[in-house]
Amino acid sequence: MNKLKSMGVSLLGDPRKLYNFITDLLERFIEIKVFNDPIHGHIEMHPLLVRIIDTPQFQRLRFIKQLGGAYFVYPGASHNRFEHSIGVAHLAGELVKVLARRQPELQVNHRDILCVQIAGLCDDLGHGPFSHLFDRKFISETRKDVKWKHEDASIMLFEHMISSNNLDLQSYGLVLPVDVDFIKELINGPERDDASDGSEWPYKGRSQEKSFLYEIVANKRTGIDVDKWDYFARDSYHLGIRNNFDYQRILKYARVCEVDKMKVICFQDKVAGDLYNMFYTRNALHRRAYQHKVVNIIESMITEAMVLADPHILISGSGGKQYRMSTAIGDMEAYTKLTDSIFEQILNSSKPELEEARTILNNIINRNLYKCIGQTQAEEGQAQAEEGKTIKKEEIVNLKAKVVEALRSEQVDVKLEAKDFIVNVIPMNYGMQEKNPINNVLFYCKSDPDKAFKIRREQVSQILPEKFLELLIQVFCKKTDKKSVEAAKGRFFEWCRTTKFSKPWDHDDIDPASMLVPVQE
Repeated sequence: MNKLKSMGVSLLGDPRKLYNFITDLLERFIEIKVFNDPIHGHIEMHPLLVRIIDTPQFQRLRFIKQLGGAYFVYPGASHNRFEHSIGVAHLAGELVKVLARRQPELQVNHRDILCVQIAGLCDDLGHGPFSHLFDRKFISETRKDVKWKHEDASIMLFEHMISSNNLDLQSYGLVLPVDVDFIKELINGPERDDASDGSEWPYKGRSQEKSFLYEIVANKRTGIDVDKWDYFARDSYHLGIRNNFDYQRILKYARVCEVDKMKVICFQDKVAGDLYNMFYTRNALHRRAYQHKVVNIIESMITEAMVLADPHILISGSGGKQYRMSTAIGDMEAYTKLTDSIFEQILNSSKPELEEARTILNNIINRNLYKCIGQTQAEEGQAQAEEGKTIKKEEIVNLKAKVVEALRSEQVDVKLEAKDFIVNVIPMNYGMQEKNPINNVLFYCKSDPDKAFKIRREQVSQILPEKFLELLIQVFCKKTDKKSVEAAKGRFFEWCRTTKFSKPWDHDDIDPASMLVPVQE
């Protein structure tokens, strides 16, 4: 459009009307499929998205719980990565189309929209059994030699899905290989990291003119993206927790502004408070559900069982080669077969070598869980990150070691060793460690919508949080007899007192699933 203007060619009429006319014309020749979603209602899917959904690699997500072990605590949390991924694809399309209609000068085309939707659909393609349990606990325990995250598997599975199903992306209007590169970059960022100073555009899928497209699915600049919008709404719905964040309102006030030659997604200043609420919602879900102590106990037990079973369960991959669960991440044919069903495979096995793992899973089924010794938080100045400093992994490991050492007991009647304890040190934050995420967000005002600016915390409200990071420490004991548990609780209480940590929580010993009672008519 800018090139046409420079040549003296101008549009007759409103550019928005022209864009809407072309979009409607294109959609008339496309067979749209409608999905009925409990969160977003009736949503429309492009035939290429449907083609991707109908592959074994995507259908596998039906058998991976969105919230991992939380289903054993919250009976409604039975939803899977499958429906979440469809929801993210829908919201990705909604946001990119809103920006395109609102600002035709951005020159967002059909290919851009389709690629963003595919990235939203495939962003979680690489999750393993029980979602984050697999990459954050199981793989980190069994493959300490590799740095691996589920996004890596998402890229590999996406490539495997295209080749193994003969997906003809060009017949849907995509251009190879640039559009495939763009989709992969949207999922996992740039392939190289040589532009940290901002001197060189690190992406090859789209030029710097369309930099805002990289902020829709997985926003590494501000953390505001459609992946969060979907799981906030979906997880709250299934957990039975009220969700006070309304992404529809944010959609209404999103637009693109140019800042330092970069086009970024900005929001009208009136929704600054809503964005604080968004990050508060994230923190609240972690506190109430994702980091619930019984959820973490169960996930620790599942991880322990999977680690014990890993040498004894083989999965057939490409060329008939056999892989363990921990090594299947290198072969996508084998990895496609890896789902939550591993739990039943271990539980129902009669192999003697799986007896120890089987016992742990039976204990979960029978509600014979490890005991929570206590949960505490660091007091002011204790185990906190200094301003501008991120808490390092080794610092967390050292803190765990100190807690375990304090809990050991050589008493005759109660003997407690390091192996008897599990210590979780959980950084609770707004998504960016100790930083206020809103400091990275740019806003515009109604009177000058093309000028972006930042808003200070005190300009929004005087009662917003001043700190955005604290450490939550959970301690579990594998010994469940009363004498051991009471001894461990006493030693943990004493450790908290001497180190000036907050008094351990000594209530709420009953998890939500055990509190269900029949409703009286």
